[in-house]
Amino acid sequence: MEEPQSTAALTAGPLYLRPLIIAAIIAVAIIAWQWYDSRQQIGALQHELAQRLAAADAENKQSRGVAEQVREATREAQIKLGVLEAKLQESQNQQIALEALYQELSRSRDESLLADVEQTLLVASQQLQLAGNVKSALIALQAADARLARLDRPQLAGLRKMIARDIERLKQAPYVDIIGISARIDNLMSLIDLLPLAMEARAPATATKGPADPETNAWVRFTRELWRDMRELVRIEKMDRPDVPLLTPAQTYFLRENLRLRLLGARLALLARDDKSFKADLKAAREWLARYYDGRDKVVINAIASTRQLADSQISIEVPDLAASLDAVRNYRLVRERAR
Repeated sequence: MEEPQSTAALTAGPLYLRPLIIAAIIAVAIIAWQWYDSRQQIGALQHELAQRLAAADAENKQSRGVAEQVREATREAQIKLGVLEAKLQESQNQQIALEALYQELSRSRDESLLADVEQTLLVASQQLQLAGNVKSALIALQAADARLARLDRPQLAGLRKMIARDIERLKQAPYVDIIGISARIDNLMSLIDLLPLAMEARAPATATKGPADPETNAWVRFTRELWRDMRELVRIEKMDRPDVPLLTPAQTYFLRENLRLRLLGARLALLARDDKSFKADLKAAREWLARYYDGRDKVVINAIASTRQLADSQISIEVPDLAASLDAVRNYRLVRERAR
């Protein structure tokens, strides 16, 4: 019963409160609408933000992939760049080495030539002192002078003058044919086994008669042949040299070997320029040929004549030395080294 009264009392309230209530209702409605609109805008913003975050995440993943590719490409480029730098450095080192080599070759060409000339002169000097080979030494000096002439340097005039003087001295020196004499000794050594001994010499056989006449009696032919055979059983010869030594096979072998050793010693003495030993060995060989071998054989006669001719050869000669030319080239090299 009290509730209708309160409603009626509210309805029947003062009139000036009604606008306030309406305003409050409108304000509440506006606030509710704003709240709803804000919720809509916030939802839209959240949805847009989620989309943008998803797009950003996708772009970020794509960017990371691209960055990884860029890093890989950068790493490969760095490796290739390192290889190129190494090759460039190697090429530069090779270029520097080639330039240094070219400069060294250009600078040392004269030194190399002078060293070769000095070596040539040294070999020629050794040929003269050890073997007395004037011809080889002359060829070596002429070759050295020709090499110096190709340089066409005025500074080499003094050196070439000394070499020219030694060339003239070698041309005037007596020449000993070492090779020819050695070849003749070798020929004698090759004939030793073919030379007949004196004890093997035989008188020339008597001429045999022609064939027997077929009409001759058989007993007569038999008697003649028997008599001829009997005469050949014993042979009496008159020897011009009754003192011909008789040698056993062993003595014959040692005779030939000793004769070969004598000739070999003569050849070694020839190479050593030992005139005394050379003549002594040839004299002994000639005496053995005359004593033990058949002096009527043509080969033995030629061998004895060859030993006599060889013994008459003059093998010991005074050869000039090349000390002046060697000193000149060494001094010139020393001056160049000090100047450099």
